Amino acid sequence: MFVILSTAGPPAAGFAQAVPARRDASQFSLPKMDTDISGENRSEPARGGPSISDLLTVVDKATTGKEEGKDWTTPVKLVIIFGGLAILPSLLIMMTSFTRIVIVLSFVRRALTTQTIPPTIAIVGLGLFLTFYTMSPTFAKLNTLSIQPYLSDEIDFKTAGTRGGECIKEFMLRQCRQADLALFVQMAKIDPPGNPTDLGLHIVVPAFIISEFRTAFEIGCLLFIPFLLIDMVIASILLSAGMMLLPPVMISLPFKLILFVLVDGWSLLAKSLSLGFN
Repeated sequence: MFVILSTAGPPAAGFAQAVPARRDASQFSLPKMDTDISGENRSEPARGGPSISDLLTVVDKATTGKEEGKDWTTPVKLVIIFGGLAILPSLLIMMTSFTRIVIVLSFVRRALTTQTIPPTIAIVGLGLFLTFYTMSPTFAKLNTLSIQPYLSDEIDFKTAGTRGGECIKEFMLRQCRQADLALFVQMAKIDPPGNPTDLGLHIVVPAFIISEFRTAFEIGCLLFIPFLLIDMVIASILLSAGMMLLPPVMISLPFKLILFVLVDGWSLLAKSLSLGFN
């Protein structure tokens, strides 16, 4: 029952068929991941994800660097950096794989009817580390295209921020459904662009969020079915035996836990959630 999770909610590669486009539909294909936003071909990121020391160096350099040319002034950089840190939890939740993962894990706990076991902090912690795992290719690409060039004085702060935003946008577009992108394009009353990467974040982010909600609820429904069948069987047995005052949930709980343990549910669930992102 858990193998089907890896096929739930296939990501969309474009949305030309869902929008009454004014251009040829072949123009709506997403760029391949081996071509970065700077136009250079890369088979894989040159480095891993950014380390904590690199991030601290970025903050230090952005706030104490020399003001040259048309680069942003230090006070403006401070406002942007501290504003970004303030909304960082929201960005982590709504612009990464965390949303789908934590919803599915909550569905599992609800289907098992174990109340607060595992506790909420454990669910959130597991979702957080699974998010870091699934987002590691995107973080590695962001480190290669944005953070490291900025630390090497190859690009300015504004360009680094733009490249970082494009890396996150590419990840979100791979998970968005065509219909969700088309919905927000139509509501914004704009012409569909030749490439989905030309869309602004004000369209991509809400489309990504509702796509993740839909996918998470689809997986949750599939998870509920086997446990619901166990509840129905136990309730029928108790009713036929005349034990109507005995709560069926109390009897079915051990059977559901045994089933979940025997199929190695947590491993299958983590694997399916990780493979669901590409």
